[in-house]
Amino acid sequence: MLLSPFAAPGRFFRGNLHTHSDRTDGALPPQEVCRRYKAEGYDFISLTDHFIGLWDYPIVDTAPYRDADFTTLLGIEMHSGAQENGELWHLLAVGIPADFAPSHSPGFQPVPGQESAPELAARARDAGAFVAIAHPHWSGLTMADARSITAAHAVETYNHGAHSLSDRGTGMPMLELLLSEGRALTLIATDDAHFKGPDAFGGWVMVKAEENSPEPLLAALKSGQFYSSQGPQIDGIWFEGDRVRVACSAASIICVQAAGNAAEMVYGEAMTTATIELGRLAQSPWLRVTVTDRAGKRAWSNPFWPGKL
Repeated sequence: MLLSPFAAPGRFFRGNLHTHSDRTDGALPPQEVCRRYKAEGYDFISLTDHFIGLWDYPIVDTAPYRDADFTTLLGIEMHSGAQENGELWHLLAVGIPADFAPSHSPGFQPVPGQESAPELAARARDAGAFVAIAHPHWSGLTMADARSITAAHAVETYNHGAHSLSDRGTGMPMLELLLSEGRALTLIATDDAHFKGPDAFGGWVMVKAEENSPEPLLAALKSGQFYSSQGPQIDGIWFEGDRVRVACSAASIICVQAAGNAAEMVYGEAMTTATIELGRLAQSPWLRVTVTDRAGKRAWSNPFWPGKL
């Protein structure tokens, strides 16, 4: 069985879901941010400036920067309430409506009487947004924090800015623990680019949709029709009961991960296909695939649930 998103109609579009401009704490104006991503070969971005009172709760209108080859999804990075460590929450909302009502979030410190992060996430999802837990490692999230965001579609499991500038770019351990507790989540790789350091063009999503426009892209994100990458390409994943077959760009490692510490992999030079026998992995409720190239760059499939195929 060829799995989604590879079995879905349409083609893949490359996009970044976490980016900032000088409307908040980024270095570049929105038009230049969009120009740079288009010049780097991206098909779309979501400009997710900080949705706080310090900058008058911006939802930046990026529609003027769309054209026949490049589009944008309205987005914000939301902040409201304190995590267990006392820090302010960070959540992504991609595809947010332009009239989304602000929370009471005057700045980057929690204040009394704020909407809680779970409430804000649920309100954004109800408004039609794709909601993700941002940079769990960088934020210092606990599992109790993560469990509380029941409205999330995804976990940001690679944040290029957090990786490059503070070596805290992963969210994979938290995602896997949530998966093993039964949460049906996807994973995203992003930049979190501010253009003040080497924080751009390092992680993206490849979304399968029938056209490069906001509505089909947003629908595909919500339904998990995408994979994430730092460079490698995944061309197909087939689930064949006791094995998984993968087609990809040239790779040195192709790995299937499962719950706990279970994983099976193959090694080689410039591999473009591999068949992996699942063995004990067949008992796992979920599986995912990682493709690694000779430079150490990775591509990650979304988790899939064999018992539901």
